[in-house]
Amino acid sequence: MSTPASTLAAPAATPITAKYNYAIGYLRAFIVVLVVAHHAALAYHPFAPPPPASLLPQPRWWGAFPVVDLHKWSGASLLVGFNDIFFMSLMFFLSGLFVWHGLAKKGAATFLRDRLLRLGLPFIAGAAILAPLAYYPTYLQIAGHSNIAGFWQQWLSLGNWPSGPAWFIAVLLAFDCIAALLFLLMPQWGKRLGALTINLARRPFIFFAVLVAVTAIVYLPMAHIFTSLAWTAIGPFAFQTSRIFHYFVYFLTGVGVGAAGMNQGLTQGLLAPDGKLARTWPWWIARSLLFFAIATGLSIAAFTYYGKSPAFATAADAGFVVSCAATSFAFLAIFLRFAQSRSTVWDSLAANSYGIYLIHYAVVSWLQYAMLPASIPGAVKFFIVFPGALFLSWATSATLRRIPAVARII
Repeated sequence: MSTPASTLAAPAATPITAKYNYAIGYLRAFIVVLVVAHHAALAYHPFAPPPPASLLPQPRWWGAFPVVDLHKWSGASLLVGFNDIFFMSLMFFLSGLFVWHGLAKKGAATFLRDRLLRLGLPFIAGAAILAPLAYYPTYLQIAGHSNIAGFWQQWLSLGNWPSGPAWFIAVLLAFDCIAALLFLLMPQWGKRLGALTINLARRPFIFFAVLVAVTAIVYLPMAHIFTSLAWTAIGPFAFQTSRIFHYFVYFLTGVGVGAAGMNQGLTQGLLAPDGKLARTWPWWIARSLLFFAIATGLSIAAFTYYGKSPAFATAADAGFVVSCAATSFAFLAIFLRFAQSRSTVWDSLAANSYGIYLIHYAVVSWLQYAMLPASIPGAVKFFIVFPGALFLSWATSATLRRIPAVARII
């Protein structure tokens, strides 16, 4: 499966005005850039599996590695590992920030209608059109296979319909549906969650510790049962099995912070520009790097002694939980501290980030495929594919958004 994502889905595109939250908007855009870099690096990952002899046999690693190049880059493993440990969770947190405001303002029915428009239609387009387009180069790598009819024959025989990065959009829509159902059953649930969040938000390290504890409770048993590599796929809908509740906790945490008010007295709110989290950004960077190093070491140990010592696997899973939270807090702190003024480039990136997320996977795959014959180092190929895919996706999104009906959605 692909590792995608973007926090892409705050209710409707918010105009960049004096009230626009630059830190959150620009952080969302930055995460999308990381998503593009992540997928651009996978073809050059030192441990990427070889291209398949057919799309049908299991395990279908091509879902995560559509194109695999013989030229590798050791830095790809570090980039992919760092991204994978936090960016999807942070995306769900950022998306949750706007949910309670939308529910309270619009009501459950209108909120869901808007979410179906903003998430449902892009998911259909991403799964039905963009995903097959992105995976066709996978089929082209199979010796002697270049017939599109043969691709469709194998594709339709898979038993499911890989959707690529669009999986995030479907899961986010499911979370929004749960939030709307809770609103119908318990109209004050968001306010209560917000009230609980306010006290924690004033003490970021305590908030961090509570988040780690709760996510450990929901994640560790799932990782033990399913392992961290397992995915669940039903038709075009897919998710990383062990992480689904972990993601939901981050989403609910975002809902709570949003319901509490992201500033809450400027110096007290978790996301206040002059709050304690923003002021202590160097410490959060240090914690992020430390916990990522520990998590990486534990993961290597778990892989080395797989099957011999289950304790290493549990320790690695715990390392993921702690590193995920620390890195998420670090990026929040950095953007809260430094992204408080308007930038024309960042404005454009933020406005087009949803479109970039939807489009980039196919662009990345075809650029990687085009680079296969080149006898140059994998690092050089990455630094061609990544900026190339970002620019082309950005330009395509900006062009599509000139169409009013498209602009309403992305």
